[in-house]
Amino acid sequence: MSLKDQLLAKIDNRTACIGVVGLGYVGLPLALEFARAGFKVIGYDVSDSVVKALMSGKSHIQDVPSAEVARLVKARKFEATADESRMQEMDAISIAVPTPLAKTRDPDMGYVIAAADAIGRNCRPGVVVILESTTYPGTTRELMQPKLEAAGLKVGEDVFLAFSPERVDPGNPVWNTKNTPKIVGGITPACTEIASALYATCLDTIVPVSSPETAELVKLLENTFRSVNIGLVNEMAIVCDKLGVNIWEVIDAAATKPFGFMKFTPGPGIGGHCIPLDPHYLAWKMRTLNYKTRFIDLASEINSEMPAVVVRKVTEALNEERKAVNGSRILVLGVAYKKDIDDMRESPALDVIRLLETQGAKVHYHDPYVPKFREDGHEHVSVALTDKEIKSADAVVIVTDHSSVDYQRVVDLARVVVDTRNATAKLTKGKGRIVSLASAASYATA
Repeated sequence: MSLKDQLLAKIDNRTACIGVVGLGYVGLPLALEFARAGFKVIGYDVSDSVVKALMSGKSHIQDVPSAEVARLVKARKFEATADESRMQEMDAISIAVPTPLAKTRDPDMGYVIAAADAIGRNCRPGVVVILESTTYPGTTRELMQPKLEAAGLKVGEDVFLAFSPERVDPGNPVWNTKNTPKIVGGITPACTEIASALYATCLDTIVPVSSPETAELVKLLENTFRSVNIGLVNEMAIVCDKLGVNIWEVIDAAATKPFGFMKFTPGPGIGGHCIPLDPHYLAWKMRTLNYKTRFIDLASEINSEMPAVVVRKVTEALNEERKAVNGSRILVLGVAYKKDIDDMRESPALDVIRLLETQGAKVHYHDPYVPKFREDGHEHVSVALTDKEIKSADAVVIVTDHSSVDYQRVVDLARVVVDTRNATAKLTKGKGRIVSLASAASYATA
């Protein structure tokens, strides 16, 4: 029996040992799906604290209940380790490590390279390796394949290699790891077949494509599409602001068209690991081919300017109160990158706070999901959203519209509210003014 058939048999009868390298927002949910499907799963992470917490039944990921981690650990279906040598036990390895951008906006492949090197040191014939980390087209073939073949293993015969982009949306109550369609593209047809068979054991829908480059580009297209459209609607917000037209009303009216329009909404900027970063992988790759990605670059420029637009709105609102930003007490509501989650990666709130503090403002924040965070060596701690806290603020800025916040109470008590999320649109106006991100109009009670 060939190595391919042996591996397919192990996958089919659930005797394959599944490894997941990187136990973050992508890796941990995937590891637990494999464990629930009946496999023995070993999760590898370089963080001892993450490993110890998981082995004691404590999840560090909001979408993964600690009780489920504890159940699977107790059932010996899942274990976490920081011991690289445990990779020798794995028949299938999914790599879900971070792929950040350097300050120069070039891809930082350090985590992927470290994972590939570790797998190369411990890999054996008859293993499938699948890269899930978002990256530039060509990474699987140009970076991963040589690492594995340097260990004397021929991809497609001795070891099998594929790319399958993660599609995690933290906090989404409908779409999760299990029911989101899974793209799979292997170096060879055998690689695609094995990787598809593996994921089919625990995920609902598998979408094979012809190559890893196709699979890599699928993820980049998805998030570039979002980035460009968010950039467009953010620019429309600025246009509407200058024309004195309510952008939210324009968007809602446009969304009644049953064809040819998809609703996007403006905001204080973009956050998360995907949308602010993924288009830059493609832009970087194309620069190496002497091509300028104009849409991507322009959308990034517009989106990155939105925190400054918010701060200008705060400045204008304070000026109307005959106050300077310098010395004013500003209360920021929400620092996570989107509502109802604790994820702060690339959050525009960080830029808003930094810009306000640079101008001398005394910034406090409230976020029910983020009790504290450290930025530029300074620790910020969430304040309780008391009546006194709201009343004492010279301006309240809604950056992230968490559902648990009583915005009616905020507008009833605040002097000025700068609303970047349209969270106050349907509320009864309070004693102060509400200034929208995307309209020249500010509202006051009669």
